[in-house]
Amino acid sequence: MSALEVFASPTVDPPRRLLVRVAQRGSLLVFLAILLGFAVSAPNFLSVGNISNVFAQSAMLGILALGLTCVVIGGGSNVVSGGLDLSLAANLGLCAAVYSSLNNAGFEAWQAIALTLGCGLAVGAFNGVAVVVLRLPPLLATLASMNLIAGLELVLTQNTVLATDSALLDSLASGAWLGVPALAWVLLSVAAGLWLLIQHSAFGLRLYAIGEYPQAAKAAGLSLQRYVFASYLIAGGCAAIAAFCSAAFFSGSTTGSGDMLLSVVAIAFLGVVFSRRLTANIPGTLLATLLLGFLINGFQLLNISNFWVNGVQGMLILLVVAFSGALGRQEGEQ
Repeated sequence: MSALEVFASPTVDPPRRLLVRVAQRGSLLVFLAILLGFAVSAPNFLSVGNISNVFAQSAMLGILALGLTCVVIGGGSNVVSGGLDLSLAANLGLCAAVYSSLNNAGFEAWQAIALTLGCGLAVGAFNGVAVVVLRLPPLLATLASMNLIAGLELVLTQNTVLATDSALLDSLASGAWLGVPALAWVLLSVAAGLWLLIQHSAFGLRLYAIGEYPQAAKAAGLSLQRYVFASYLIAGGCAAIAAFCSAAFFSGSTTGSGDMLLSVVAIAFLGVVFSRRLTANIPGTLLATLLLGFLINGFQLLNISNFWVNGVQGMLILLVVAFSGALGRQEGEQ
């Protein structure tokens, strides 16, 4: 039962209504409280330049989280058996290494870009086959592929940073339009494209139906396997796009891409509470990206160790999962 159905139904008990209201109002209040707290304590926190930097620095995490959101929508929000892709951060690392290697080897710009995008899509297709064809649980399938992809990256890079430079990376790293960094525009463009595809198209409507009501969608004649497979392809494409942002930000490949996974999962799950229906959605994921981006930026301005950020992210995941579990238990008791 969605949040919209909770408020519409007169039979829903008050505790469940209260939980939904807390999620919908509390998340926005927390966001505003964080902005207000850092605005008071951190210098230049709300300056135009700093806000633009937050958008740019959040591009990699945000694009990966948007891809994960599509997978969660198509597979359902159950953490164990629902849609999940733990290989996204590793996929980014591999794609960045592939692009750096191809660019350093003298490939044409379009060839390096096309092969890098193909690498991301191939990983997405691999995950889709494992989940759809082999019927492996997404949690285990993508955990296995994460380790496989990380191993391939180590073989390719010999566990070193592959520095590279190109016109594309220079444009992404230092370019700007209307005073907004290019990386921020990439994040907003990906979010806008997926918003149109997922929230305002027949494909997105069917993807939601398959994730939330698979039996009804199957009875209506929808191909569950095709749409779930497509969601993993979208996630793979997002990983490749994020890899270009990563290569621009770090001037090449980086060996620490796997560290992004916790942040990506936290953003995708946190984005649920920014939805009116308490379901995974593109605008909610973008808001969650900015929330985490402002949090990290505020810690940096106050010279607070980034290790605290990991603790906050873990706590956010626990809170969202616990909240979802509480709603699920109350729904099961009715």
